[in-house]
Amino acid sequence: MQRRIGIRRLGQASLVAGAIVLSGCQTVVPRGPVPRPRAPTGPSQPQQPVFEQGIPKDTARHRVALLVPLSGSNAGVGQSLANATQLALLDSRNESVRITTYDTAPGAAAAAQRALADGNQLILGPLLADDVRAVAPIAKQAHVPVVSYSNDTTAAGNGVYLMGYVPAQSIARVVEYAKAHGVTSFGGLVPNGVYGERASTAFLRAVESAGGRVGSLQTYDRVTGSMSAAITRMAKSAPYQAVLIADGGNAAAAGVPVLRRNGMGGARIIGTELWNSDSTIAGKVALNGAWFASVSDGLYRQYAAKYRARFGSAPFRLSSLGYDSVLLTIRIMRDWPIGTAFPEDKLRDRGGFAGIDGAFRFGRDSVAERALEVQEIRSGTTVTVSPAPTGF
Repeated sequence: MQRRIGIRRLGQASLVAGAIVLSGCQTVVPRGPVPRPRAPTGPSQPQQPVFEQGIPKDTARHRVALLVPLSGSNAGVGQSLANATQLALLDSRNESVRITTYDTAPGAAAAAQRALADGNQLILGPLLADDVRAVAPIAKQAHVPVVSYSNDTTAAGNGVYLMGYVPAQSIARVVEYAKAHGVTSFGGLVPNGVYGERASTAFLRAVESAGGRVGSLQTYDRVTGSMSAAITRMAKSAPYQAVLIADGGNAAAAGVPVLRRNGMGGARIIGTELWNSDSTIAGKVALNGAWFASVSDGLYRQYAAKYRARFGSAPFRLSSLGYDSVLLTIRIMRDWPIGTAFPEDKLRDRGGFAGIDGAFRFGRDSVAERALEVQEIRSGTTVTVSPAPTGF
């Protein structure tokens, strides 16, 4: 399944897209006598239509493919990403980019092959890490870079750039903030699995870098009683000034009362970027006073209001990645002549890029390094206690 998105006007972009200036147009009239039309020499022959496979050729716009799931269990997220790219084009009023959407649910590799056959010079997406791995070698062979929405850092590199929110960055940011406010002793609770393994490594490195100490780091399964058992084990090394719960808001809120019952009532709870995607996080009373680091929500709230007005529903939180990937494309477009290969080296601009989620840039590992803020859950709302840097 594929869909084309095209915008026909230019003007001033809203949000963070910036202003686009139009140059004047001139019509050149040739000098000399006007030639007389020739009389027809015979009956005209009807011109036969020419049919071509794939999407029509377009020599006036850049060709960009969006690979997201539009069917199956992740269709909602994929459609939200697709809507976000459309909204970005509408807001920027840019007529020089055409985005064609390809459904990855039937097969990401096949979607990539169709996108490349259609002449796309840049791939935005896919969403899932396994899909990224399927697409990467196909795109690499065609010399087409991939800007994915995944946060699995093992899929980055060799032409693949990741825009997803990486737990290591949010953990490092909140630990640094905690240390600046006198916290030196930490405990940690992380779920078993890939996310937990990465969070554990990031946590240990961040605390060590901050000059603090991890008294206990316990793992648990996402089954009844497992977190409580992990907290009981943690209590043997108490007290702690702060405890990381590297899980979603519901799991963290359920764990806090158990921590309190086990003598850790004075510990500050800290979380990860997962909390920012939970629209109910501020209302979880157990997490009152907790800290977590994430991308800023300031511009996102404006974007979400515009999204609801246009599409009649709330966007998925990570749909902002789709919007920002279009802004990134437009930013690089001035160094990208139409019909030529995408200038991949421009993705490594050390000055970075700006978007709904704030400033970001791709590091040597091809993973987006983000400027994060620290938020505190306070009386049913979230308050920014340490603003994100505005750039690098």
